Amino acid sequence: MNLFRHRLSGLPALALLCAAAGCSSADDSASAAVPRPATEVAKLCGNLDEALPSKVDGQDRRDPEPASALTSGWGNPAIILRCGVERPAKMSDAEADGVEVNGVGWLLEKQENGSFRFTSTLRRAYVEVTIPEARTGNGMAPLVDLAPAVSKAIPEGIAD
Repeated sequence: MNLFRHRLSGLPALALLCAAAGCSSADDSASAAVPRPATEVAKLCGNLDEALPSKVDGQDRRDPEPASALTSGWGNPAIILRCGVERPAKMSDAEADGVEVNGVGWLLEKQENGSFRFTSTLRRAYVEVTIPEARTGNGMAPLVDLAPAVSKAIPEGIAD
């Protein structure tokens, strides 16, 4: 019984240590659904993951959960990149809004929550970047930071 008492007495100390260190039971990390692309596209996405910058729009890289080479994130609230996503339905629409940033074309879709979703066009894999509403004040700065990596890792062409 004495051993059990000692184990319990350590719990308040652990809680105090956690509070002092800034631990929290609420996880403030972002989450992102992991795409499930074909093997060839997954390989391209792995190349992209290695080429991505450590900072985007001045924000440090903080990858979302669950950890995957197909998803990346920067800042909080997070700018989220997902590689190997499905072709957006709107992409086939002749009226689709698009922009080009440093040689990479992007389909632009404003979301109901105020965020913007950009999906790469005319590349062998679809790359999706979601910029939360709180970060839209810097315009397309995240795309400027990401375009060199996308251009390097994902060849031009049509994704299957």
